[in-house]
Amino acid sequence: MALQLWQILKEAILAFFLYSPLVILTVLSLFLVLLFVIAMYQMALGWFTSLLADLRARSSTTDEVPRIPQPVQVGEITENELRQYDGSDPKKPLLMAIKHQIYDVTTSRMAYGPGGPYALFGGREVSRALAKMSFEEKDLTWDISGLSSFELEALQDWEEKFMSKYTKVGTVKVTGSEADSGIHSDIEIGLNVNVESLR
Repeated sequence: MALQLWQILKEAILAFFLYSPLVILTVLSLFLVLLFVIAMYQMALGWFTSLLADLRARSSTTDEVPRIPQPVQVGEITENELRQYDGSDPKKPLLMAIKHQIYDVTTSRMAYGPGGPYALFGGREVSRALAKMSFEEKDLTWDISGLSSFELEALQDWEEKFMSKYTKVGTVKVTGSEADSGIHSDIEIGLNVNVESLR
């Protein structure tokens, strides 16, 4: 039955197209393959076009690296005012103080800014902490009295590093009780004498 149907179909194709059924099927197959290739090309082209558009959109947002603003002079400010510059507000500079000298450390936001390994130093006067290599809250202060000569030398090294790497933008205002006690002038004199004697 199937063989008879094939013979009838074959004779009809020969009568109508004047070609053998094998040629007709080959041409039809090639046409279907061509349609398939065109469809796959269109699909791949659409996929790659959308992929390129996504990549361009992503690269344009990642190319916009936030510019680090030029250091702004803050003048003489109190320790409480200094705390506003701890890096939590990206519009403000990131500041730190050593021996009452305030430095703009915005370029090292990854280290001293929020989430950084030294984030607790941001917006603070950290002379004692740096001298003692301490991360304790009680050492986040300007008071360097009672430090050993080794610690004073370490503080001097830190100060020199900050002076060479960062811009000085101000000073920490000495409050009335600190000025009256004369602690700061004693500390400065003691530090200079101790460090010079070590060299």
